[in-house]
Amino acid sequence: MTKIEKITKTKSAKAPKVAKVDKKVGGRARRLEKLEKASTVTFMLELPVRKFMDAQAKAAGMNMTHYMQKLVETHVIATAPKDDALALRLAAKRHVIDHTVALAKKLDEAGKFDENFILTVVKEAQKDANFKAQYETALGEMDEDGKSSRARVSLNQQIGRVIKKSVGARGKRNEQGRVVRAQVQDAVIATYTLLEKPVAAEA
Repeated sequence: MTKIEKITKTKSAKAPKVAKVDKKVGGRARRLEKLEKASTVTFMLELPVRKFMDAQAKAAGMNMTHYMQKLVETHVIATAPKDDALALRLAAKRHVIDHTVALAKKLDEAGKFDENFILTVVKEAQKDANFKAQYETALGEMDEDGKSSRARVSLNQQIGRVIKKSVGARGKRNEQGRVVRAQVQDAVIATYTLLEKPVAAEA
């Protein structure tokens, strides 16, 4: 037996077996939960195709990842059986995202941009009853405790990202270089990133 094996065996012997089993089961459950929620797909694109899609994404006010995700979800919505639960949820999410992007651009053009722009857009959006209904549908089924916290966090993060991207903003940072966030209670979002626009370089 090597020295490393002896050390490992000694440490393992000290830990209660029940704790080891619980930890292993808990870790497996978390991994399975992650796999059920999302799966990363990697594939290659010819350079001309990539450039074309980059331009399409930019025109839509989205980054490449979210634009490609939109294309796939749109395909699911278009080809799934009528009243399919997944398609209905994705369609609702798509409505929320598209409405948010359009509203963000409109408010930005109206001179409404400031560091609290994400909150401004969300508060304006939730005045629309249809937006609120679609938002709830986009969250999908509730958890056992009647909440959909994970889906809500994911959707809200995406809302924040598309707002930021659609108006060419970036996260505001403090003196330590950390992104500054704020909390709110009277909106569908609970926290949001403060924004700023890059200063244009002088000619």
